[in-house]
Amino acid sequence: MMRYCLTCLLWIACTIAASADGLRALPEATRPADRRLGELRNLNSYFPFKPVEDPEAWPQRRAEIQRRILLSQGLWPMPSKPDLNAVIHGRVERDDYVVDRVYFESIPGHFVTGSLYRPKGKSGPFPAILSPHGHWSDGRFYDAGEAQIRADLASGAERFAVGGRFPIQARAVQLARMGCLVFVYDMTGNADSIQIGHRPDKAAHLDRATDWGFFSAQAELRLQNMMGLQTWNSIRAVDFMLELDETDPTRIGVTGASGGGTQSMILGAIDDRIAAAMPCVMVSTSMQGGCTCENAPYMRIDQGNVDIAAAIAPRPLGLTAADDWTVELETKGYPDLRQLYTDLGHKDRLTAAFHLHFKHNYNHVNRAVMYAFFNRHFQLGFKEPILEQDYVPLSRSEATVWTDEHPAPRGDAIGDPHEVRILQLATEDSRRQMDALIPTTNDQLEEYQRVVGGAWETILGRRLDQVQATSFHQVKAIKQEGLSITVGLLDHAGEQLPIVEVGDSGAKGTIVWITDEGKQGLWDGDRLNPLVAKIARAGYRVVSVDLIGQGEFVSGGESLDTQRMWYQRGGEQAWHRFAGYTYGYNHPLFVQRVHDVLSAIQHATSTGNRHIHLVGIGDHAGAIAAAARSQAGDAVGRTFIDLKGFRFASLQRQDDPMFVPGAVKYLDVDGLLSLCVPGALDIVSPDLPIVDRVQRASGTSKGVRWHQTGEELLSAIGDWAVR
Repeated sequence: MMRYCLTCLLWIACTIAASADGLRALPEATRPADRRLGELRNLNSYFPFKPVEDPEAWPQRRAEIQRRILLSQGLWPMPSKPDLNAVIHGRVERDDYVVDRVYFESIPGHFVTGSLYRPKGKSGPFPAILSPHGHWSDGRFYDAGEAQIRADLASGAERFAVGGRFPIQARAVQLARMGCLVFVYDMTGNADSIQIGHRPDKAAHLDRATDWGFFSAQAELRLQNMMGLQTWNSIRAVDFMLELDETDPTRIGVTGASGGGTQSMILGAIDDRIAAAMPCVMVSTSMQGGCTCENAPYMRIDQGNVDIAAAIAPRPLGLTAADDWTVELETKGYPDLRQLYTDLGHKDRLTAAFHLHFKHNYNHVNRAVMYAFFNRHFQLGFKEPILEQDYVPLSRSEATVWTDEHPAPRGDAIGDPHEVRILQLATEDSRRQMDALIPTTNDQLEEYQRVVGGAWETILGRRLDQVQATSFHQVKAIKQEGLSITVGLLDHAGEQLPIVEVGDSGAKGTIVWITDEGKQGLWDGDRLNPLVAKIARAGYRVVSVDLIGQGEFVSGGESLDTQRMWYQRGGEQAWHRFAGYTYGYNHPLFVQRVHDVLSAIQHATSTGNRHIHLVGIGDHAGAIAAAARSQAGDAVGRTFIDLKGFRFASLQRQDDPMFVPGAVKYLDVDGLLSLCVPGALDIVSPDLPIVDRVQRASGTSKGVRWHQTGEELLSAIGDWAVR
């Protein structure tokens, strides 16, 4: 009788041990030692260069940088290029150069405006240099004023009063005198670019389910952002220069400072037509650019401005630093670039000037460095040093492209209606491109994988083969209903997950089981879920973890219904609350949870069991598991997914825990699941046409099994496990 009572007490104790508190791997109110719980990265974090071990690895690293930039700005794949319909008019004559007024359509009805400087009395073909102006007041029309030029002349920053007052014009004039075509074009919302403001002045600007604008949830879900528009305008500016008969297509350059430096390094990184680039006072391991036109989701995850600038290598690159955020460039960033160019066998193609006694600038001292840079690399034949000569600046009336004969846009061609329209055009163009990519034959699968698969690989940021070794620390071992239950902590590269394992040998394999409740989802109340128990008794080990934001990550057992966001300068103004300030530097919570699933899969494979399977059931867990499976390759066998009807397109908040910029552009959960094909998939969904088409195109014996309800899927899991 005593033995029977003792047995009962032990059974009760084991049952209690498997309750919510008993499954804890950590003491109450203690959260995992996970680096992701620290401060969010932001534009003011530290961004060291990510070197390659071997020069032969540089092309692959460069391709990764390029794809991340293009994707971040909605340019992967490249949008369609309609006719520019360029208009060149209103020539202004000077002694040895001329200036034309230019506008063209980068998007139908959306104009890029600027001044085209040409050499006078010379015959081409000429080198062509793009000159984005940066964040100086009035942009292309910038006038530094009397007080500033007096100070600059006194300090030696400038050579002539006119050149110092109008430095953006000064560099265009000098380059034209050196025999170059120079296009000074307006940033969005500056000078003659009047159709859309540079930054929004209203919170949640046009943030709605239909007819949305930039800075909305729907725009972010499609990677539509102001930086993308500005980069697209730069790409189309190259197209414009190449339409000119006198342009030498082998000698196209770009140079700008500050925000213009950002545009210069971005264009040099992504457009192979750029033969040389000189981004000034912008490249550093420090502040990465504070404007919405310099930030986009994913762009600076695993890379920073030094990496971005380096992506032009081995083509020529020039840099300048000043007493600003670039002040440490000579010791942080530049040595890495110098080593890269040396390793690539072209150390003579890197130029840098460190005039740290000047504040943020593109003054004559640094412009002279730029003239020498293009003189050498474009073989202009001038004796150095090359110094500016005085000139007659353009008046505002001479510079503006809008005249009585060429009236400025108005009505619905400006403001909110125009913004909505160009995003509608972008959405339609992207949809057409994606539809054309969906394969119908096996031969088309490679391009689909390159574009859609490449996009999701960049978004998700980690493949299973990139997961480093995991370590498991057992905290407790208990028994329930004759089954062994192990509770512990799983560590991977500074990430720590509370984990539970159910089952003994795992002779048949291991099932990684993902739920919305974390590891507690394996239980019904205080008892093991009957289906999980059935599967464990059939010879499988069942593994589940608390994903970040679940279970022991959240104090008091509360659910996480928002993501943490970082706002520029505390978020006082509407544009300071741009979501790109968060997602440009930090993986979305959804992506971090995908990483956790991959860590659990890696742990399962490390036990020596080659038969790994995956279950994801829940409003969140289904899509998370599908994303992890898409990055797991052949390591995962059977996969069971119940999405509970979730679609990214239904999200309305940028801080929603499931919010993933770009998810809708790249075909939503249908696109994710299609990347798991060919493979053994059981999916609850009445309608996933892309998965079906990819499955048919793959023509393999492994198939997709469709289920109408979650109950039907659970039954299929049980039948499969015990057969």
